[in-house]
Amino acid sequence: MSKITAIYPGTFDPLTYGHIDIIERASPLFDKLIVAAAVNSSKTTLLNIEERLEIINVSIIEYNNCNAESFEGLLTDFAVKQNAGCIIRGLRTVSDFEYEYQMALMNRKILPDIETLFLMPSEKFSYISSTLVREIAKFGGDVKEFIPPLAQKLVNAKFR
Repeated sequence: MSKITAIYPGTFDPLTYGHIDIIERASPLFDKLIVAAAVNSSKTTLLNIEERLEIINVSIIEYNNCNAESFEGLLTDFAVKQNAGCIIRGLRTVSDFEYEYQMALMNRKILPDIETLFLMPSEKFSYISSTLVREIAKFGGDVKEFIPPLAQKLVNAKFR
C-alpha cells in the first residue's frame, strides 16, 4: 500500500481506548494521520472542541505522524483541504457497518478519489463507545478502564 495522508474523523466525545486502538493500527499505514474532531452545531457535546482536541493531542503524542485538528462541515471538503486520500473508520458491530458503509459510499460519490478503510478494534475495546462512557460517568460510575486519564478528569468534572 502506498503511503498517503489519512483522516480518522469522529466526535471523540470523549476519546476512548477503542479510538486510540484504531489510531495505533492506522498510523503505521500512512505518512500522516489526522485525527479530526468534528464540530457539529446540531449536536450537543459534553466536551467542547478545545477539550476534545487537548485529550486527543495528549493521547497521540507517541505517534509521530499523527496530529489532531477540528473540522466543521463536510468531511470530504476537509479531506480536500488536507490533501487526504483515505478516511479511516472503526467498526465494532454489524450495525456500525451498515451506517459506515452508507457513509463511505456517499463520500465516494462526492469525492471519487477518496478511499475508506475500515478497521476493527481489538476485542477488548469492541464494546466501548463514547455514549456508554458518558452514561456511566453521568451516574457516578468509574470510567478509567475506557478512557485516558485526561478524559477521565474532564468528563468527571462535567458531572460533579
